[in-house]
Amino acid sequence: MADLARLSGRNFLVIGRAGMDLYADPPGTRIEEATRFTAALGGSSANTAAALTRQGCRAALVTCVSDDAVGRFCLAQLDAFGIDRTHVRSVAGEVRNSLAVVETRAEGCQSVIYRNNAADFAMTVADVETVNYSAFDALITTGTVLAAEPSRGAAFRAFDLGRAAGLPLIFDVDYRPYSWPSAAVAAEVYSRAAAQCDVIVGNDVEFGFMAGDPDRGLDKARSLIAEDAQIVVYKMGEKGAITITPEGEFATGIYRTQALKPTGAGDSFLGALVAALADGRPLREAVLRGSAAAAMVVARVACAPAMPTTAELDDFLRHHPGPT
Repeated sequence: MADLARLSGRNFLVIGRAGMDLYADPPGTRIEEATRFTAALGGSSANTAAALTRQGCRAALVTCVSDDAVGRFCLAQLDAFGIDRTHVRSVAGEVRNSLAVVETRAEGCQSVIYRNNAADFAMTVADVETVNYSAFDALITTGTVLAAEPSRGAAFRAFDLGRAAGLPLIFDVDYRPYSWPSAAVAAEVYSRAAAQCDVIVGNDVEFGFMAGDPDRGLDKARSLIAEDAQIVVYKMGEKGAITITPEGEFATGIYRTQALKPTGAGDSFLGALVAALADGRPLREAVLRGSAAAAMVVARVACAPAMPTTAELDDFLRHHPGPT
């Protein structure tokens, strides 16, 4: 069991994809009616890294991008967000970078994801073995990285190396069915990953999926604490979240905002949660800061650019009605 006090160093290693998001413009436009799009950094792990840097933390990304214009766009955006890309490798050949074509619409939002022969799945054990894990204060990953080989094996190797260096392991389930060969494989791999981690964050559908029964998700979340996890956050959408620790559990609500879109909430929640824990804030406050950051992001265009700064998050919490 890693010491979560190490988070106070505020320097995080994030494993997983960086992609390009194309948003139909202006907001409210359907993709099939759009004549112009705006581009932004995307991909769950890159979004989380952006959320961390916006909160004053340092973040380094480990992944692969395609050696083409879209991959170079991602590299430039990582630089713009202050994300260390020392361990981001460009891959030549026929691999292609993750690309999402998305609408800024709260109702009926369409998101078309292109992940065929995805560059980030080309990450290898050699990529993660070049990292000096002792230089970081936690390892963070999202479930997307586990969906295919060789990145799956590389991620598990990184878990081993991070654990050997004493790093807390933080895992956002982030289940995307289109990336997996089957639901059965996904459930087995996610359960294996979660069993190794100190902090696990997911929603009720994801935990239910891992349990093999949509009605047993909370039981699954609680079982991870019995398997030595230190914090499990079971998110329930508009119903808030249940946070479970070895000492007990508590429920928290959400912050109501005028949502423009549903995307980016989970990545912003994770980034703000980890940043708050790194600041030494009590766990309940950290969860609420994550919830507030999620509320802010869904009310803004795009994902990575929508991540709030610490000052913006503090201002939101001062002036926004408390969580429901």
